[in-house]
Amino acid sequence: MKIGIPKEIKTNENRVSMVPAGAEALVAAGHTVYVEQGAGDGSGFGDDQYVAVGAKILPTADAVWKEAEMIVKVKEPIAVEWPRMRKGQTIFTYFHFAADEKLTRAHLDSGATCIAYETVELPTRELPLLTPMSEVAGRMAVQEGAKYLEKLYGGRGVLLGGVPGVPPAKVVILGGGVVGVNAAKMAAGFGAKVTIMDTSLPRLRYLSDVMPANVQMIFSNRQNVLEQISTADLVVGGVLLPGAKAPKLIRREDLKLMRPGAVIVDVAIDQGVPRDDQGDHAREPGLHGRRDHPLRGGEHARWGPAHLDARAHECDAPLCAQAREQGVEAGPP
Repeated sequence: MKIGIPKEIKTNENRVSMVPAGAEALVAAGHTVYVEQGAGDGSGFGDDQYVAVGAKILPTADAVWKEAEMIVKVKEPIAVEWPRMRKGQTIFTYFHFAADEKLTRAHLDSGATCIAYETVELPTRELPLLTPMSEVAGRMAVQEGAKYLEKLYGGRGVLLGGVPGVPPAKVVILGGGVVGVNAAKMAAGFGAKVTIMDTSLPRLRYLSDVMPANVQMIFSNRQNVLEQISTADLVVGGVLLPGAKAPKLIRREDLKLMRPGAVIVDVAIDQGVPRDDQGDHAREPGLHGRRDHPLRGGEHARWGPAHLDARAHECDAPLCAQAREQGVEAGPP
């Protein structure tokens, strides 16, 4: 199979869909890997590293899309890339179709076979391609949230862990999945007072057994959410319904209940955002430099490209090879 790795062009997207180690594995399996010139620069992988493992460098995105039978990306193709898609081509990336009707229709019209990383499931219901991103995003959510709590960035001017004689910050995490667990570990490690909210009692019981003493579990319902966010310094949204829009747990009017300078980090924004906030840019995922709107706090951006790429390639290269050998309809084992 001819596999293409185009350079990501979405705003400030620095990741690359396949690291040299992944390209090497596919070449060893008999596939041809085409990489757009400079595709790996943002993550620290030079063209020479791809050439060294047998990949071929092409000068433009048009050339990669034309040659490839399968396109492997990180983020969904944006409008300028839609004309490059064609019938019979397979596109493997994070799509988040539920949050974007225009994107969905463009891909339906192209005739391409589109495989969304975030919907690939194992028989155990695990999401092997979403999990590594969620692990990093949960940890980064707290790291970025701590930064935007600083007065310099318009925050409340509080430390997550507090200091002797001053209470720690309160961190509320919506969702007890992979994002929530990783966010809780980070926040708890800082010394914050952490609350995880989820609708699954079995999940809350499990987390109660494994989480540190400064993490409490509360069942998620409308009244409990309002009560918790009203005293929160940092709120992390990490709710996932695979393949569907994220539920809106925080309404626009609810933001008035929050403390001035409190921060919201929406990890779930690519799936439609877990808060019903209709401001000018509140629903735009991953646009850097626009995370400082009063009352809204941080939005999920694409941080830590090197860590993200290293984790993702452990999963995507084997599934690319499987799609070729068994057909895209077969799905993961």
